[in-house]
Amino acid sequence: MNESRVCMVLCNCPDQDVARRLAQGAVDAGLAACVNLLPAVESVYRWQGKTEIASEVPLLVKTTLDVYPRLQLWLAEQHPYEVPEIVALPLISGLPAYLQWVDDVVHEEN
Repeated sequence: MNESRVCMVLCNCPDQDVARRLAQGAVDAGLAACVNLLPAVESVYRWQGKTEIASEVPLLVKTTLDVYPRLQLWLAEQHPYEVPEIVALPLISGLPAYLQWVDDVVHEEN
């Protein structure tokens, strides 16, 4: 397997309940092999001309680049934010067996 096929997607959520719902939904839909819910973080950002500060729960979603467009669409439709943070980061290397597992899981028939 070509390691560059695997990517990690970052998506911040407004709370633990939304994060858990999105994580489980992405895995159940076969769009992600694994999703980590990280401890809450404080985000500082510009929105509609003002500086905002919010507590958010980050998701680290493991998927593949060819599944990413479907994952992005699904997350955008399910997410409560008007403009959710959904960004894919390529993985340049990793344990080959783990990367193969990610590829296998997101390409299973569900």
